[in-house]
Amino acid sequence: MSERVPPIGTLTDRVQLRRREMTGEDGGGHVALFVPIASVWARVRSLSGRQGMSADGRAVEISHSVVLRFRSDVSPGDRIVYRGRTLDVVSAGDLNGQRTFLSCTCNETSFTG
Repeated sequence: MSERVPPIGTLTDRVQLRRREMTGEDGGGHVALFVPIASVWARVRSLSGRQGMSADGRAVEISHSVVLRFRSDVSPGDRIVYRGRTLDVVSAGDLNGQRTFLSCTCNETSFTG
């Protein structure tokens, strides 16, 4: 990851980690549920935003960088809830190679019409 190691005092944003669990439906198929696993301190920064089309509607996609203390239970497909906003984890990796910090790249999608 390209970010430098943050001072521990900069992890000032409270976030909730949610794991994706797949469960079966009665009529067949599967549904994804997001189960809360922990509330942790993190540093959340917006990286970029763009407009586009998604599912026959206009959408805005914002990418975020989220840095938190190292955890081995966060992976792509999970979610981070930050101030009521849902951030989908795209990638998660050890920030400095010493299992001290975890850096996640996340996307937030909002439909505007």
